[in-house]
Amino acid sequence: MTEPTPLVQAYACGATDQPLLTQTIGDFFDAMAERQGLQEALVSRHQNIRLSYAELKREVDRLGSALLRSGLRKGDRVGIWAHNSVEWVLMQLATAKVGLILVNINPAYRTSEVEYALNKVACKALVTMTSFKTSDYLAMLRELAPELNTCAPGELRAARLPDLKLVVHLGEADEPGMLRFSDWIARGSADDPAVAEAAATLHAHEPINIQFTSGTTGFPKGATLTHSNILNNGFFIGEAMKLTAEDRLCIPVPLYHCFGMVLGNLACLTHGATIVYPNDGFDPLLTLECVQDEACTGLHGVPTMFIAMLDHPRFAEFDLSTLRTGIMAGSPCPIEVMKRVVRDMHLSEITIAYGMTETAPVSCQSSTDTPLDKRVSTVGQVQPHLQVKIVDPQSGETVAPGETGELCTKGYSVMHGYWGDAEKTHEAIDAEGWMHTGDLAVMDAEGYVNIVGRIKDMVIRGGENIYPREVEEFLYRHPQVQDVQVVGVPDPKYGEELCAWIIPKAGMSPTDEDIRAFCRGNIAHYKIPRYLRFVSAFPMTITGKVQKFKIRETMQQELGLHPDRTA
Repeated sequence: MTEPTPLVQAYACGATDQPLLTQTIGDFFDAMAERQGLQEALVSRHQNIRLSYAELKREVDRLGSALLRSGLRKGDRVGIWAHNSVEWVLMQLATAKVGLILVNINPAYRTSEVEYALNKVACKALVTMTSFKTSDYLAMLRELAPELNTCAPGELRAARLPDLKLVVHLGEADEPGMLRFSDWIARGSADDPAVAEAAATLHAHEPINIQFTSGTTGFPKGATLTHSNILNNGFFIGEAMKLTAEDRLCIPVPLYHCFGMVLGNLACLTHGATIVYPNDGFDPLLTLECVQDEACTGLHGVPTMFIAMLDHPRFAEFDLSTLRTGIMAGSPCPIEVMKRVVRDMHLSEITIAYGMTETAPVSCQSSTDTPLDKRVSTVGQVQPHLQVKIVDPQSGETVAPGETGELCTKGYSVMHGYWGDAEKTHEAIDAEGWMHTGDLAVMDAEGYVNIVGRIKDMVIRGGENIYPREVEEFLYRHPQVQDVQVVGVPDPKYGEELCAWIIPKAGMSPTDEDIRAFCRGNIAHYKIPRYLRFVSAFPMTITGKVQKFKIRETMQQELGLHPDRTA
């Protein structure tokens, strides 16, 4: 076997030996259900529901019929504002089958955000949960649309939500102006010929899903994805994990995000595997119980989820020996955490995936046979049928292997565009079709990619470029550190200084001097954080991404630092 030729530029093209899928999601799912009818397709532990592929198809067809009988037609937008459930995956498949565009709405959104999202894409219908913990979703909707209190279900005419006509809730009570989901789906028929007629008019490159990007400034943008975008991405993600019909994948990550609905649901559904939801929202104990009781072979999670499971006081009680594979993604994966996951959770074939909502989402992924040192230290290589290059952010020229630059990606996975925003679309996707990710990365001579941070997160201290990820990886090695996040804060002398927020391990109480002594002589002096804070948690998005901008804002207020006062 000949060695691959080392790259001379930081550019790589994925394999093309397996052709792209050309079906719509509905057609592909129907064919899988035909082949795998008796195979268990879906287990929702918190709802105590189990469905075979044949049963899931029947429910999808009933819901597709109900959608059409509600007056919804191809291209109409339908929102879903809910945590993980059977109803969520039914909506994902039924809307795709009849040509509606599913709009994923973040369960963390509050009134102004959901008002913006529903109006931005002109949702005609919304499926919503009733409440979760302290959040009352129906109360928020009634605040936005008090007309719900007096209108007939399906006939809403709200001043603040002018396009929304139908609200369906996932509860059991009677709610004025709304339909119960159970009553709504009962209006449909699994044998309705209108479903097949609608499906026959669709093609794979039509938009099928809108996901709002969680920008730190400005309004969220609606990344619009096609059948081809997410079906192929789900398929090749599953291929990298070597999924088969024998696999059972535990999915504690949220479905409203690509991680749950593509890396989870679609990776399973394209391989005849079983989807397992341990709960509606993430709970480390319930996830561990689920893996053991359901004999799961795969487990997805962001690094903070794996840390929460590994450090749970009851972790050692659970038999996780059935685990084989899964994905750690969503934010940079600490090397030390990856090593513990492989060693202590039996995830010998866990993979790392990298991407963004706008690319459906995965561009790079390690595989089950990627060498362990590469699997724990990189995000793998470019996915099939995609191209990746690393460019100088100023000149746009492709850099050499080993050099840092912006990661750009091109191919079937690049989004249709931002809904109703041609200007932002053209800013993100250049004239040659390259998606500019805003992530700083390095590609080695073998094509393995390492993400070193966001362009906007890079810290420039006294003219030295510092990548917070590098400092974080070093501090993870400290025996008293459970988790760490490093940001830059304004400084009048150096322009920026480093600040580290550290979550200590249980029972540990490291001091500033402990951390600095660990750094001295091991990393360059300018990489040693000037500011250290020991905290119990980081500000997070609902998907488990750390909100570094909030850490920066908190420190600026605490220290009285302001960018406009710096030199």
